[in-house]
Amino acid sequence: MLKKIGVKILKLFIGFFMAAYGTICIINSNLGGAPWDVFHQGVSYKIGITIGSASIIMGVFIVIIDALLGEKIGVATILNMIFIGVFMDLISLNNIAPIPSNTLMRVVTLIEGMIFMSIGTVFYMKCGLGSGPRDGLMVALQKRTNKSVQLIRGSIEIGVLIIGCILGGIPGIGTIITALGIGYIMKIVFKICKFDSSKVKHRSIEECIVYIKRELYEDKHTEKEIIDSN
Repeated sequence: MLKKIGVKILKLFIGFFMAAYGTICIINSNLGGAPWDVFHQGVSYKIGITIGSASIIMGVFIVIIDALLGEKIGVATILNMIFIGVFMDLISLNNIAPIPSNTLMRVVTLIEGMIFMSIGTVFYMKCGLGSGPRDGLMVALQKRTNKSVQLIRGSIEIGVLIIGCILGGIPGIGTIITALGIGYIMKIVFKICKFDSSKVKHRSIEECIVYIKRELYEDKHTEKEIIDSN
């Protein structure tokens, strides 16, 4: 059972890294960052911090909104809020993501970024240990409105893009492509992965603790049975 928990944690961090990698790919495409990145960029300019730090700070506020909308705040929600920002700075500072040199490769890198973001989202949301702050907002609104993930995600992206521009973030053609296309790409990736975000039952932090304790108890109980049988 401990192995089962370990696999979930591994999937979480793979998802976080993939989402962060996808985000930096979009930024590196130099066609304009994704709407959330323009938003974080605007915040970073106003406060004088890195874009990763801005992502973490805004994640705290979004978690509060998620809680007010009735979305469960799990262990993965908190880890997502911290580590995607950390991984973004790590990937950016170490030049891990590709930096395209021509227009065609910029478009390819932009699309690659959206795909990685979507796959990363599937990885960490499937664990059921709490969605990311921004994904939690998407799921909460999807449940309340009963609209498609494509429409909800697209509306959120356009909203944060407008705020980001007001704060001083710099959009580009890639920003518009991402705002209009991320919901569609995410819908395709979700369908390929047979994943319905509105049907995932996330555990709250308290439920996660109970779950881990139960798994540990079952591990000890199973081990005792094996020893007794020998």
